[in-house]
Amino acid sequence: MVCKKMLPVLFLCIFLLCISSIVFASGSREKRVPESFDIMVFVPGVVAGSPIYEQLADGVKKAVAEYSHATVKIMEGGFNQGEWGEKLTSLAATGEYEIILTSNPAMPFIALEVMKSFPDQRFINVDAYYKGQDKLYTLLYHQVEQGYFVGYLGGLVTTSTMPGSNPDLKIGLIAGQEYPVLNKMIKPGYEKGAKDINPGIKIDFRIIGNWYDANKASDLANSMFDAGVDIILTIAGGANQGVIQAAKERGKYILYFDSPEYNIAPGTILGCGILRQDKAVYEVVKKAIEGKLEFGKADVVTTKEGFVDFADKDPLYTENVPPDIRQKMETMLKKVRSGELTFEIPGL
Repeated sequence: MVCKKMLPVLFLCIFLLCISSIVFASGSREKRVPESFDIMVFVPGVVAGSPIYEQLADGVKKAVAEYSHATVKIMEGGFNQGEWGEKLTSLAATGEYEIILTSNPAMPFIALEVMKSFPDQRFINVDAYYKGQDKLYTLLYHQVEQGYFVGYLGGLVTTSTMPGSNPDLKIGLIAGQEYPVLNKMIKPGYEKGAKDINPGIKIDFRIIGNWYDANKASDLANSMFDAGVDIILTIAGGANQGVIQAAKERGKYILYFDSPEYNIAPGTILGCGILRQDKAVYEVVKKAIEGKLEFGKADVVTTKEGFVDFADKDPLYTENVPPDIRQKMETMLKKVRSGELTFEIPGL
């Protein structure tokens, strides 16, 4: 038995022990090194030579550099889309990555298949739209606006007396493959932009079937030029080169998507609708690392917010597009950038 005289001493010892434990635990929390936050970037293609994937890599690297406990690795998936699912599954199977980040309209659906086997793996997909899966966050650019910009310029060119234009009111669109954003956002925006110049303008729309066959892309472009098209929007990945080469040889014109690439073919590429994927990825990754990103959500970002635009400050644009066309473009761009002119975001 404990003597009654000893009870105060015993209580004091217990109290001091509790206090010291709390102080020790508190000190341990302050000194604890945070757990590593590891990110894998899966590029459905290759980084070099692909401006949109270069932006993807730059954005995530910039974000990760601001956190001592965050890391990033980049894996190139190549051009064979049939292999992307297997490669993504292999990454998820390691269990190493807090986030697998990728960019392509097809990737959410591939990620959903992977999640059937690895339901705890979290994915971020920019340049895509899918909501309702609590381990997947997607961000989509308002590509109705982006399509409208280049379509508006295409309409101005095909109705002009520029050397490469002809009396036929026809503009073209060549894409690697069909996908929801192309069919529901880009193509309608492109058509609206052109028809706001002249309702009689017709769109010649062709699909290559892949993102790399430059020879087939060139054949399609030449067929379109033979049919009276004088300017083509090309959204074809590596196959863009075939479309551009055909235009150069025929004295026709190109509209480019996602990045300002006038230098590839000065005087042939007349306009570039651009995305700020580096900015978007940087902001999204920071939220993810800080635990503030809402998975299951699908965001759409716009020109007014600074994520979509048209490259009208490039000297090669100024040099090769006539002043009257540039003036009309400037008037339209001011309206979209300010939010005065807006476009409905379609259901995807």
